[in-house]
Amino acid sequence: MHFKYQQWSERFANNQGKSPFDALWDTFQELLTIASGDVSQSLKWLSELDNEYGLTDDFDDYGVGDFIDELKERGYIEQDNEQQAYVITRKTERSLRQRSLEQIFKNLEKGSAGGHQTDHTGKGLERQPETRRWHQGDDISNIDSVGTMMNMLKHSNIDQMRLQEDDIRVHDTDHYTSVATVLLIDLSHSMILYGEDRITPAKKTAMALSELILNNYAKDSLDIVAFGNEAWKVDIQDLPYLKVGPYHTNTQQALEVARHTLHKRKFANKQIFMITDGKPSCIIENGKMYKNSFGLDRKIVNRVLDEAVKCRRDDIDITTFMIARDPYLQDFVREMTEANKGRAYFASLDNLGGYIFEDYIRNRKRRVK
Repeated sequence: MHFKYQQWSERFANNQGKSPFDALWDTFQELLTIASGDVSQSLKWLSELDNEYGLTDDFDDYGVGDFIDELKERGYIEQDNEQQAYVITRKTERSLRQRSLEQIFKNLEKGSAGGHQTDHTGKGLERQPETRRWHQGDDISNIDSVGTMMNMLKHSNIDQMRLQEDDIRVHDTDHYTSVATVLLIDLSHSMILYGEDRITPAKKTAMALSELILNNYAKDSLDIVAFGNEAWKVDIQDLPYLKVGPYHTNTQQALEVARHTLHKRKFANKQIFMITDGKPSCIIENGKMYKNSFGLDRKIVNRVLDEAVKCRRDDIDITTFMIARDPYLQDFVREMTEANKGRAYFASLDNLGGYIFEDYIRNRKRRVK
């Protein structure tokens, strides 16, 4: 019997039970998210990490080149003849969404996930402990057998059991309602300024939320709108490729596009989630951009507040996730939140996803119209 000894390392411990491919695959997906889906850049970074930290040192005869070959064989990347470069496939896009979902759920407290509950009871999905009299049309699967039996025994004897209609008790159930959500993502230049990557957590949150809704809340809808100098809709499969541009922040148009999008959704409940780190700094006026990056321009701010009021009149709640700590910016968010009667969270990058998921899943303040 022969034993192979090698130096212990935390990296080796973490790779135990994983194939060489799986050990590199997680790191590669993180790099892809940061590089906005750029395969060449991600592989370059992976090679540099391998050279500096020996990512493949624990693997026998397996290097980054073998990993690339396996990526192709498994259908995660393919050659794009037009770009003359490797690109990720739909399979990889889906994997990135699933990975983001898993990462965020790991940070949520156990048992925090739930459905879209309302304050109304009746025929629904989740049984409640409270009971009531049975009415014609009630689902018999919700009958309270113990309560029904006790009522029947009140007017029965050992020789004859008499079940009357009034004896039957059924459990109440919570109503659940579909929700239409628009997620706004700020792509202004400040999302990568000050040595802090703010866009990657925002993208991960968007990918995770879209995967959650696709898998668990098929009756809900999610639209995604990116905004900089202007606002534009983004398809779910395009999320990994989002990049920050040399943009100002057109918060007013972002809210306007979201409001118009929600008008087309025939749902009882409608909401806007906005991820931003900066102040509104531009608007479109008479077909031209009016901008002011210095301080809070009341002309721009008032247009944003007007849009927030329009959303409130249309029963659209705005929840703002502010990832900046500047007091005057937080004051602006509070002013906008008051105008809409919505909610605001001053979230760090580490807990951004958790905040959004808990707010979405709990859906505490929704109402059926």
